Amino acid sequence: MGDHFAFVYSSRFADYSFGDDHPFKVQRYQLTYELIRQLGLLASDTIKIIEAPLVDEEALLSFHRADYLKTLKEFSRETTPRANFFFNLGDVENPVFPGLYDWARLGCGGTVEAARQVVRDGCRVAFNMAGGYHHAHAARASGFSYLNDAVIAINDMVGQGLRVAYVDIDAHHGDGVQEAFYHTDRVLTISLHESGEDFFPHTGFPWEMGEGKGFGYSVNIPFRAHSDDLIFEQAFRRIVLPLLDCYAPDVLVTQLGVDSLRTDPLTRLEMTTGSIELAARSFLGTGIPWVAIGGGGYDKFNVCRGWALAWAIMTGKTVGDDLPAEFRKIIRDMGMKGERLRDMPHLALPDDFSRAEQTLGKVLRTLESRLFPLFGL
Repeated sequence: MGDHFAFVYSSRFADYSFGDDHPFKVQRYQLTYELIRQLGLLASDTIKIIEAPLVDEEALLSFHRADYLKTLKEFSRETTPRANFFFNLGDVENPVFPGLYDWARLGCGGTVEAARQVVRDGCRVAFNMAGGYHHAHAARASGFSYLNDAVIAINDMVGQGLRVAYVDIDAHHGDGVQEAFYHTDRVLTISLHESGEDFFPHTGFPWEMGEGKGFGYSVNIPFRAHSDDLIFEQAFRRIVLPLLDCYAPDVLVTQLGVDSLRTDPLTRLEMTTGSIELAARSFLGTGIPWVAIGGGGYDKFNVCRGWALAWAIMTGKTVGDDLPAEFRKIIRDMGMKGERLRDMPHLALPDDFSRAEQTLGKVLRTLESRLFPLFGL
């Protein structure tokens, strides 16, 4: 493993639209790239900028059903809206638009390429911001996700005889990835997310631990609404880091959704960019070859700041707290306000924190009593 880093990107990431009223805005990719560039985080001989390729259609069949892919491909060729509710295509959540299939293949191809850069070319870290579509199932779109890029890339690595750990810090449970690896011990999946009791996708409870050979290799840490950075840090240090150390994977894949930030419009967690940086520093500190992918985030300002900070940590760069002046002008012209790259520290209200900590305590005790003995902890 060398000291080189791969940034997988394509200007085509922002070529499409889910619709003006849809919360998922693809412009976040271009905005993130611009912030990273202006911060000087791509100007290094150790950084390779890789054009994201379209994933091979054959690779998609390692997880997705052929009839689902055929329908997705056909619908994305049509200018007239189409729907297939068996595959969950064409509704408000998962709209179908011209070019969708190839756009989804592009994001998926970026993650597969990031994995190649780490496994084949020995990069220390590779980052594909246009990945992290963790809700896509084998034959069903879900949660703005059509192709599950993480599963496709991990399947390729497992096929090469590698053991993989997948850690997901998105506010939503990584249900599609868990589904794919629920019966195997070749992949350890860990998801930290807002509780599914009354929150999409209504899964990801502590007792979902895997089945058969996979028992103990699916790990879920649900947070109560209003959990803040202190809650996140407790969970991360007590569960994630010990399990990664014991499992000792060949490759680490992380989904870096930033919808856990307190100003995200779709979630109820109260974390800040401090949690993103904590996670990124911890992942780098494991020394495990690292494939990083994007994920959720429905405030474009949060997305670009969170991923820029993560990329700075991945590449060992130091950045200040202030946004570049040129970038501040760009976001003002887009109707957004902000001067700082990092969030100010924030704590949940005492009553909210107390309830969140009590809930977390129960989750941690369950995982430590049932899972830790399986790993010799």
